[in-house]
Amino acid sequence: MKTPRAVCVGEGLVVLVAEPGPLESSGTFHRTSGGAEANVARVFAQLGVDAAWVSRVGNDGFGRYLVRQLADAGVDTSGVAIDDARPTGMYIKERGSGSGDRYDLASGESAMTYFRAGSAASALSPSEFNEVASDLVSRADLIHFTGITVAISDSAAELTRALMDRSTTVSFDLNYRPALWKSRSGTAADVLGEHVRGSDVVSMGSDEAALVFGTSDPAELREMFPQPQHLVIKNDAHTVTAFEGTTRFDVPALKLDVVEKIGAGDAFAGGYLTGLLLGRGAVERVRFGHLCAAGALAGHGDIASVLPLDVLTRLAELDDAEWATLDYAATAARRSVVPR
Repeated sequence: MKTPRAVCVGEGLVVLVAEPGPLESSGTFHRTSGGAEANVARVFAQLGVDAAWVSRVGNDGFGRYLVRQLADAGVDTSGVAIDDARPTGMYIKERGSGSGDRYDLASGESAMTYFRAGSAASALSPSEFNEVASDLVSRADLIHFTGITVAISDSAAELTRALMDRSTTVSFDLNYRPALWKSRSGTAADVLGEHVRGSDVVSMGSDEAALVFGTSDPAELREMFPQPQHLVIKNDAHTVTAFEGTTRFDVPALKLDVVEKIGAGDAFAGGYLTGLLLGRGAVERVRFGHLCAAGALAGHGDIASVLPLDVLTRLAELDDAEWATLDYAATAARRSVVPR
């Protein structure tokens, strides 16, 4: 494998997707993979960015499946440690069919039940960071992790603090999951705030920012967190506000029919960070993110199918009027035919 430009550190999960309808009625489950940082690594790979995924998996079939999935996608998995004592994490994805049954979800909606307590990845720590993983991080241009990794264990949070102390550019996606903070909910704002202040590139949803930090207003969040050079806030109004230093950019999202929201945030992160690594301007970086997020929103599953890099680049360079009227579905269908 080439020296990775980006290293994503965090838990990968096996996903068992139920048939549409009440979970208890599902006779079969489709196996796939997920996990925030692993999803971002796969977006990097699709866009031609050499990337590595660093994690821990159990010495079990699910762990081998995860590693194979990432490796087959073109991600360097040499920094993944095998844990003989703990299992690979997983979650069940329930899908609604809109049948009206009291236990059924609405059509198109989904719900996740996680089985990650005591997982192999929860043992991530500075002391368990092996030589290969450390070498990958030291040679990379960018390290990416999320608030999920911070939350899965105290030792994992020690690792993310150690990663922030390195000279490499650090990207942090808030990814607040209240269930992971139940036993220490009073510390979430302090610990996550520490990671926001200690990172160079930070992304968060306005809704989760309101829950953790008490405000969803981009200007207030920037005043609260002046430290990151790049602060990206995804708003409920389908607009992303990006701060580069003190300069603010508001970039509207694309109009499209949403099939499923799972994985869209990870796809946005992969697109935005690819734009950053390629030296694109702030507006183009956000458009990269929007376009990759659309690839997740327009399909099922955690893993976005994104447009080729040359197509993304041409779309990101459209003028504002063309961007506002862009039909993502039609463009995705044509793949390489882009309006100019």
